[in-house]
Amino acid sequence: MEFSIDDKKQFNNLGINISEIERQLLFFKKDFPYIKLVKPATINDGIFSFNKKQITELVDIFNRNTNNKIIKFVPASGAATRMFKDLYNFLDEWDGSKEISKPAKVFIENIKKFAFYEELKKFVETNYRINISSELNITNYTLVVTTLLNKLGLNYGNLPKAVLQFHKYNSEVRTALEEHVIEGIRYSKTLDKIYIHFTVSSEHAVKFKSIVSSIKNKYQSKYNIKLNISYSEQKSKTDTIAVTTKNIPFRTSNNKLFFRPGGHGALIYNLNELDGNIIFIKNIDNVIIESLLKDTITYKKVIGGLLIKLRNKIFEFLNKIDNNKLNMALKSSICKFYKDYFFLEISKNEKPEYYYNLLNRPIRVCGMVRNEGEPGGGPFWVINNEKKVSLQIIESSQINHDNKLQEKIFKGSTHFNPVDLVCSIYNHKGEKFNLSDFIDHNTGFISNKSKDGVTIKALELPGLWNGAMSDWNTVFVEVPLSTFNPVKTVNDLLRKEHQA
Repeated sequence: MEFSIDDKKQFNNLGINISEIERQLLFFKKDFPYIKLVKPATINDGIFSFNKKQITELVDIFNRNTNNKIIKFVPASGAATRMFKDLYNFLDEWDGSKEISKPAKVFIENIKKFAFYEELKKFVETNYRINISSELNITNYTLVVTTLLNKLGLNYGNLPKAVLQFHKYNSEVRTALEEHVIEGIRYSKTLDKIYIHFTVSSEHAVKFKSIVSSIKNKYQSKYNIKLNISYSEQKSKTDTIAVTTKNIPFRTSNNKLFFRPGGHGALIYNLNELDGNIIFIKNIDNVIIESLLKDTITYKKVIGGLLIKLRNKIFEFLNKIDNNKLNMALKSSICKFYKDYFFLEISKNEKPEYYYNLLNRPIRVCGMVRNEGEPGGGPFWVINNEKKVSLQIIESSQINHDNKLQEKIFKGSTHFNPVDLVCSIYNHKGEKFNLSDFIDHNTGFISNKSKDGVTIKALELPGLWNGAMSDWNTVFVEVPLSTFNPVKTVNDLLRKEHQA
């Protein structure tokens, strides 16, 4: 396809090569291939489940390895719009003549239980002379909900979840960001420092920094630590071109090509710039009140301890291969190691470079929760076009649901992905991997969106914990449901896990 000089200038400003644009346009025409599932990963066939003794041993390994630089990586740039979907629907649909929807009713009836209630109450009373604690009725429901969501009010519908008031304690109110800081202090200490990295959007970076500035001294003093909190924005080079329904690049009213953020898979490039020996990844909305943190902290140390154990053994193997000690005994040890920890059968008759390439890659240990109907991807055994079988986290959008066998395998999953993982991104020589070398670029997906009232098609990059980590050494570990407490809708904040 021919692009104008102005188009090419736009590509250069974004840092995107024309070859990448052409590759994306080809995917719009051909679509991404479906993933081929072999079977669900289950306990003792892709997923570890540890007993009390093993848990104690792994926690001890983690606690003894204090020389690692630990970073807590929190994707936090997305707006909270979907969290308030039910309230937006209420505003769109309610005309005063019918009963309000159940979610809106639950929200209004329990409004005093939300951490942001006092701030909302003060705003409404100051600006509208309405005392919502005594005068809240169906005629001013819309005013209160609008005040919470819109820019002329608290603007919660447009802010990222990180800066929203999530939890109310006796003497304080905490944002999701602050709860992540408190959680990080409990397990990610490196000597006397706590390293936490948030991905942010440029328009809200000041708000993030303001909250951190207001709490930093308090926690540094309380725990006698130094908080090192950093930020990064999604890179423009990871934006993807949008097209019309006829797969023609979509142009805005000023004839500019339209690009959209490439989804959370773009954050692999942010992760690639971090320098931690151990990096924990957890979503911004998966927090819990402080008194219930015990299981979360324990299992963070369990998966961290297992990562250290695996990494040390892999480094031992690689150092021996470097020193020309790859004899049959060492090959047997490597084969047993992969069978015991990665559930993979590998041959003892391969060339040295096979074992070297197998070992020499990033490592991730991923927590998995028993499937109890929660939405989200899950752990599966997958086979690629080269007949290579591997453990992967797979989303519903990657599956051909019209294929009865694939649908049966997908529905047979016993666990789902809570986004609770820990990574090692350095090799045995102390060199950092280039994480872009381990992406499966055929694992994105295409969705329909709207721009200026027109339906367009958008391309999502391979997900951060899906295709972006496809070629990593991967281990799955069962973690308890108590460690998974996401806030997907505003009414989730009424659950006991979010009520101090």
